[in-house]
Amino acid sequence: MSRYERWNAILELLAEEGRLSVEQAAQSLEVSTATIRRDFDELAGQQLLMRTRGGAVTQSVSYDLPLRYKTARHAGEKQRIAKAAAALVEPGAVVGMNGGTTTSEVARALATVADPEVGFTIVTNALNIAAELTVRQHVKIVVTGGVARPQSYELIGPLASGVLEQVAIDIAFLGVDAIDVDAGATAHHEGEASVNSQLIERAGRVVVVADASKVGRRAFARICAIDAIDSLITDDGLSDDAAARLTEAGVTVTRV
Repeated sequence: MSRYERWNAILELLAEEGRLSVEQAAQSLEVSTATIRRDFDELAGQQLLMRTRGGAVTQSVSYDLPLRYKTARHAGEKQRIAKAAAALVEPGAVVGMNGGTTTSEVARALATVADPEVGFTIVTNALNIAAELTVRQHVKIVVTGGVARPQSYELIGPLASGVLEQVAIDIAFLGVDAIDVDAGATAHHEGEASVNSQLIERAGRVVVVADASKVGRRAFARICAIDAIDSLITDDGLSDDAAARLTEAGVTVTRV
């Protein structure tokens, strides 16, 4: 396990428990207590947790980790999801995409499989996706306006509306913090949820890309109702019961 993988795991444990001792973390991650103490000190220095005697407690931002700490979590699943998503895009299509680690993988997969003679267009509010794909000459990048949010690299706020109102999107890939039949697609941050909602309203087809850990859960802010979602591409960790509930709600479920 790399340092960044450990940091991600520590922050995820803190998000769930609120408080974590050095011994608990060392046992859970199967590393030494000395290693955990160093990790706690480094994460505290970045204000991602607060050190206590013998452990650490969560900071208010710990549930919403910077993108660089999320990339290792469910990496294999996200790459398989991205490959399946990229296969849905027709040459020359206009593709909408919000921020997140799974959509970032979709963007990379699209850039490598697309026909360079035809190319495609990406409309996104994610600065990291736009920056990574700008060097690809066969990819046209349209970035929404807005204020950058450091935790996710997404542009949020009313400035995004000016761009989104003027575009038509063939297919939108939506990364979510949670998806549930009753709650729909949700996000931790209301500003992200608002822009994501506007993005998918412009799309002819909406595909949620999310690993199975996001299914059956709810986050703070609603992006859209379940009936606004055409498809879900997830991993094979999704249970048959959960898949059946989504299918009954009209969502086409693909497990990879």
